[in-house]
Amino acid sequence: MLVLAIDTSGTGCSAAVYDGRAEEVLARAGAEIGRGHAERLMDFVDEALIAADRQLADIERIAVTIGPGSFTGIRVGVAAARGLALALGKPAVGVTTLQVIAESARLKEPGRPVLAVIDAKRDEVYVQSFDARGWAEGAPEILSAGEAHERFSGFSGIVSGSGAHLVTANAAGGKPDEIDIGVVGRLGGVADPAAAKPKPLYLRGPDAKPQAGFAVTRA
Repeated sequence: MLVLAIDTSGTGCSAAVYDGRAEEVLARAGAEIGRGHAERLMDFVDEALIAADRQLADIERIAVTIGPGSFTGIRVGVAAARGLALALGKPAVGVTTLQVIAESARLKEPGRPVLAVIDAKRDEVYVQSFDARGWAEGAPEILSAGEAHERFSGFSGIVSGSGAHLVTANAAGGKPDEIDIGVVGRLGGVADPAAAKPKPLYLRGPDAKPQAGFAVTRA
């Protein structure tokens, strides 16, 4: 399965063509742009397709990060994924940034559970735990740093993400989260389109809604 992966959840803007059968990224394009995702995204999509020697019509699925992250960036990415899916008649799936952080850590250290923690500022963190297979254990949450520390300071697996140091002193953190666009493609290729429809994941503010777990189909 050829997956077009899109990420606009932070200051970066990127796209990649991921081959699910070979489990490899064929090409990627993007940059740290800060703002202006709407103006740059399709250029990066075109660059990735050209570098992969593929046409947009070859794409079988679109995967997009849905947050938590930049309010504006997420809306841009989700709208683009939906538009491309409609034009191509192919499914689009949403992948959370917490999933990507957890899967990136799990790939580096297989066989261990992962706690993904994003620094949400205001002395708060976005957090979600995943088992050793990569399955979500509960829904994404926003917690105060103190509450997260109290609940997860004894977590026995990997604690990963920009807010990791706020949960446990034994974890690295403090640096901006790097969303691996290849992992977005990997997760998007195994997601269940019926259960992972792309819609923004907001855990803070008037648009915040309770979120169910995000289904991923694994062998």
